[in-house]
Amino acid sequence: MGFREEARDWLEDNCPKSMRTPTRGGEYVSGGRRAKYINPDSKLWLDRMAERGWTAPTWPKEYGGGGLTKEENQGLIDEMRHINARSPLNGHGLTMIGPAILEFGTHEQCLEHLPRIVSGELKWCQGYSEPSAGSDLASLQTKAVQDGDDYIVNGSKIWTSGADQADWIFCLVRTDPNVSKHDGISFIIFDMDTPGVSITPIELISGSSEFCQTFFDDVRVPKRFLIGEQGQGWTVGKRLLQYERSSIGGVGGARQKIATLDEFAASYVGRTSGRIGDSTLRTRVLSYNMDQRAYQLTMHRAADEAANNEAPTFLSSFFKLYGTEQNMRRSDLVVSIMGSQGLGWAGDGFEPGERANTRGWLRSKANSIEGGSSEVQRNIIAKRLLGLPD
Repeated sequence: MGFREEARDWLEDNCPKSMRTPTRGGEYVSGGRRAKYINPDSKLWLDRMAERGWTAPTWPKEYGGGGLTKEENQGLIDEMRHINARSPLNGHGLTMIGPAILEFGTHEQCLEHLPRIVSGELKWCQGYSEPSAGSDLASLQTKAVQDGDDYIVNGSKIWTSGADQADWIFCLVRTDPNVSKHDGISFIIFDMDTPGVSITPIELISGSSEFCQTFFDDVRVPKRFLIGEQGQGWTVGKRLLQYERSSIGGVGGARQKIATLDEFAASYVGRTSGRIGDSTLRTRVLSYNMDQRAYQLTMHRAADEAANNEAPTFLSSFFKLYGTEQNMRRSDLVVSIMGSQGLGWAGDGFEPGERANTRGWLRSKANSIEGGSSEVQRNIIAKRLLGLPD
């Protein structure tokens, strides 16, 4: 029996029926010590997949991963999509810090941290941006001063997604103020329960508090939590951003099938001769679908061309830029299709899904900022991909 057939049989026997439905509000699984599972099947599905290492299918088995080849991983993705299986685990651990530790961490660091990511034991957040260091990230001022076998960290980070629910943070800090701003940065990780860490949620226009400001007051971090060499933080940090942008752009992971815009539009305006009833709306949906299909084919082509390259390239900026623009465009279309029902915020006059779509439309605007703004991505594309002069 080939791998694909084996995976198909295993998924059929082990994926709970409720995990083959669209993810409902509150059932998004990102793990962690504070995780609450509204649906018990979510935890069951996570545990079963983690036991096989299939929450991180291509990571080495010695670090808790599945040890799959790229071809086997693609087969697993296809079979999961075939039964519309939910992703068993999501979050920064799998898409950002885990790959960075694999690339830059020591064997001991991989053994210590990666299995706890694979199992969903820990939830991670990102400490990059600061109140006065956003797009100019290299100007960050959070300091880490050596003190024996530890660093003492002082400063603050902003827009730390999910910091109030996270167990650990990966953080860029300044360890040497006497060299160039890029060379003086290091990359460290530490437990959010460490004394001196405090968190303030930031409420968004969508009504949620996903983002936070995080403060560090004499936080003591063991030197063994330094990833890479001291002063190598900019190199590690840039690579991690490429992993993040690839993830935001939709590259490389299993994604559930969702209702198409055609189906969604027809549910509101009906069909005429088998087509969306409103001709203007039909044209907009068709245009989106054509662009989305071209984008998907481009991702597949890039994956084939990079078959022997484990790490992402500057092409991740292209996928991040276009993928987030497409997501915002889709959200705009969804709200437009809903008409006046797209104005719902609360009350009995709106279905829960309609209210969620409205809030999702507002939330989608952050896509053009998170992971590096669209303007930053355009600069990277111009310089690194097109070779244009500064």
